[in-house]
Amino acid sequence: MGLLWLWRYRQRATPTKRRPDRAPGFNFVSTQHDTVADTVLDPRVLDAQQRRIGPYVVERDIGHGAMGAVLLCRDERTGEAVALKTMALGREFHGDALTDARERFFREAEMAGRLHHPDIVSVREAGEQDGTAYIAMELLSGRDLSEFTQPGRLLPVPAVLGIIARVAQALAHAHRQGVTHRDIKPANIMVELKSGMVKVTDFGIARIIDSTQTRTGIVLGTPSFMSPEQMAGARVDGRSDLYALGVTLFQLLTGALPHRPESMAELIRSIANDVAPDVRTLRPELPAALADIVALALEKRPEIRYADGDAMATDLHTVLVQWREQAREPAAPPVDAVPGDARPVPGAPEAGHNP
Repeated sequence: MGLLWLWRYRQRATPTKRRPDRAPGFNFVSTQHDTVADTVLDPRVLDAQQRRIGPYVVERDIGHGAMGAVLLCRDERTGEAVALKTMALGREFHGDALTDARERFFREAEMAGRLHHPDIVSVREAGEQDGTAYIAMELLSGRDLSEFTQPGRLLPVPAVLGIIARVAQALAHAHRQGVTHRDIKPANIMVELKSGMVKVTDFGIARIIDSTQTRTGIVLGTPSFMSPEQMAGARVDGRSDLYALGVTLFQLLTGALPHRPESMAELIRSIANDVAPDVRTLRPELPAALADIVALALEKRPEIRYADGDAMATDLHTVLVQWREQAREPAAPPVDAVPGDARPVPGAPEAGHNP
């Protein structure tokens, strides 16, 4: 854990400084709550029975959000079932803005289509019909991780570590291809616990939606998961994704977000200035090494944060191995117990949970 060691040394040697408040003129607009999907239903798509979108026959809708729908479709060329994410560009943009949004859409869809990784949802193709752009993706079973972010529904710690390590490795692959996700959160990570499937979804979608708004100083995204630099509207890279993954890890471990102010203005200020609480304040039984991983991922300054997902995954795997070894160690016998009566401590439940 070389990077963790250096970070711990800096933490001891450097007092924490509060960053100045955001400069005047910063605007923040969110079209969603943290738990809402990224895309709003296009009524032209949903009102028509068996509507065709390109070569795809619409069977039913399976989700909706800010700019379009997610549809269950069948490719009439192959008979294969696919998920079709639609975006009503013609309704949302006009003139030069529409041209820019369309170009960005196909560029981002093409980049996402070049990502070939077992833990990244595969993009088949992209197209446009009657002002509605679409991306055809592999159809996934399972559920997204937002179901496991509430107290009482948290996954076992080994399962969380295994899942997040795989997501970190998937992000490392994408970042090496020059693709930044920009909206990592539990809702964009699909899992199937029995089979061990983990899939990161929606690569490029946040950037497509953000195509014209960022030029006017407006930032779109999922506020609680945004890095300080993304919140400020600055240029972001893969380290911003790893910050969001750190927020995701914090929430999956504790059932709470690291920053929970009562207003959007307070959230912006808190993400920019306030050090995230130690996860052990909410779950004291978690190991210090895991708390350090979360804290390093949530560093305000990207140059101190994890530089790549592989490093974060390595540290998570180390903690996972240590956790399992400790779970297999025999429990300390009572003071008055006869030697040899000790029984092993049951391990964390993993069957059907840890991919």
